Amino acid sequence: MMMSKMLFKAEGNVLTMERTFNAPTELVFKVFSDSEHLKQWFGPRGWSIPVSNLDFRPGGAWHYCMKCEDRNQGDFYGMESWGKSVYKEIVANEKLVYVDYFSDAEGNVSDNMPAVEVTLTFETVDGKTKLTSIGHYATDEALQTVIDMGMEQGITETWDRLEEHLESFQ
Repeated sequence: MMMSKMLFKAEGNVLTMERTFNAPTELVFKVFSDSEHLKQWFGPRGWSIPVSNLDFRPGGAWHYCMKCEDRNQGDFYGMESWGKSVYKEIVANEKLVYVDYFSDAEGNVSDNMPAVEVTLTFETVDGKTKLTSIGHYATDEALQTVIDMGMEQGITETWDRLEEHLESFQ
């Protein structure tokens, strides 16, 4: 199975990621907008989503917990990482704009971790879906912080899992 390659480009405070998925745009959008779908593919390999509370509307939020279930990941095993995405704009099958925060279990956002405003676009190209993510961080340093945390590998694994999840419907 050939995984389509992902574009990962950091310039200043902007992170651009792009990948084409062999699935219709409606399906790709659906798996981003449904809590049960998100639990199936979101997060790096070896991590699960034991908590997923989704209020999918402008002004709503997705509050979730990622938990490491893979003993081979050493110190990460058993670790929980909470996040919260607050939706600003939703255009069905076309666009999602949200602010992604690190948070705690109560949903309080972290002030000492970088937040990012993400615009995700879903574009039909030859029956496939080109997914583009453009993330704006407050500063160049904030973006560098998440890159240093292993963002590229994490997102690559997440989008690999997304591709596998989409293939399960074909």
